[in-house]
Amino acid sequence: MAKKDRTTDAAREKDREKWMARFQVRLALQPGVDRAVVLQAVKEVTAHCADTGEHPRTAFGDPDAHAVQTAARLVPADRAARARRHNAVLDALDSVSGRAGDIAGP
Repeated sequence: MAKKDRTTDAAREKDREKWMARFQVRLALQPGVDRAVVLQAVKEVTAHCADTGEHPRTAFGDPDAHAVQTAARLVPADRAARARRHNAVLDALDSVSGRAGDIAGP
């Protein structure tokens, strides 16, 4: 294999790894997504790319958008809604706590 081919293959592999890492992080940040959902989604993407030889960006597009679509497909709506409510409560408590700290001073 020529040096140029190895360099191109290495760059393609690094780009694929970056796409997968971003997809995993963005997916994990979606409401209601747990480890099992991330593992299932990664398995689906990896299997598709292995079967077709496609780069994940070619097959699935932007990793952020694919993460949102995947979460909507794999996470039950009630679980996602419950997670959003939980996150909203935590955000509100954090805001109140911050204001109380500002009032109390150093």
